[in-house]
Amino acid sequence: MGGKRKDFASTTDVQGTEEGGEQKVKKKKKEKLAADGLLPSTIKNKEKRSAVHAKLKQQKRLEKRKRAKAREAAEQRALELGEEPPPRKIPRTIENTRELDETICKPDDEELFAANDADEFSSILKQDRTPKILITTCRFNSTRGPAFISDLLSVIPNAHYFKRGTYDLKKIVEYAENKEFTSVIVVHTNRREPDALLIIALPDGPTAHFKLSKLLLRKDIKNHGNPTSHKPELVLNNFTTRLGHRIGRLIQSLFPQDPNFHGRRVVTFHNQRDFVFFRHHRYIFETKESKQAASSGKKSKDNNDEKSEQKLIARLQECGPRFTLKLISLQHGTFDSKGGEYEWVHKPEMDTSRRRFFL
Repeated sequence: MGGKRKDFASTTDVQGTEEGGEQKVKKKKKEKLAADGLLPSTIKNKEKRSAVHAKLKQQKRLEKRKRAKAREAAEQRALELGEEPPPRKIPRTIENTRELDETICKPDDEELFAANDADEFSSILKQDRTPKILITTCRFNSTRGPAFISDLLSVIPNAHYFKRGTYDLKKIVEYAENKEFTSVIVVHTNRREPDALLIIALPDGPTAHFKLSKLLLRKDIKNHGNPTSHKPELVLNNFTTRLGHRIGRLIQSLFPQDPNFHGRRVVTFHNQRDFVFFRHHRYIFETKESKQAASSGKKSKDNNDEKSEQKLIARLQECGPRFTLKLISLQHGTFDSKGGEYEWVHKPEMDTSRRRFFL
């Protein structure tokens, strides 16, 4: 642990010195612009200020393009000389500068693999049971709720919709367990808009409560595709911690583990900064011919000197729906609002740092 902390501290020191140098350069540029009267914040006239801001933005764009061209030229020169191209700089983002978390999963974690063989999802993920999903709504439903559910029915194979009516959720869970359903999904609506998802794994839980936002139905997506009935491929990205691994296995248990690859359907759950982005696409591989001149220095006039190269290109078409999930709580067992024990609950005091993530 001491060595890791030392390495992390040394890297942060180096990054801090680089940031300090960049900040000094930016400060000098700002001071020069302020002295020349070109800093937008020093101009009171709104039209002149917006014109100066647009001009500075254009200059930044041109400088960025020049740097990209210089980098490409250096890489091409290195390839021609048979040398290794210069390493590309990795941009500092909130995602790659996140706070260190002790619960991050490692590929050689034997305890994690042993827990996977004994958790609630192992029978489905080992294909001993086939997923069978019951989808229902909250009591106060709206028109957007069933429209969203119809899109979910086309995404999740072997999913069935049941009207909620006046039944309690505990009664629905009992009914689903008796009918050998493996999961229950409840779509909650507020002000005629779906705003939450409740995923209950059967028979022993857990129960995950997600906040639903940025919903875009299939009919609202421009040039959307119509999915086929093939079992989709599932892509889970960036679920790195123990909690994220558990949520990933919960999502994975909703889909069959034997996808039909010839159907070319892919469902993606991408976690970024604890927001899980859902996308549903169709894809196709195409070969594209590109002509290149045989002589590298000058352009040849004869067509015989041109060579045709075939490139493999993947084309995507979004099928929808499109939405974002944010984990609110993870509860032991099936749904119990009064006496249930929680594995994890999101609280406002957890949001003290922008670089602390839990999934």
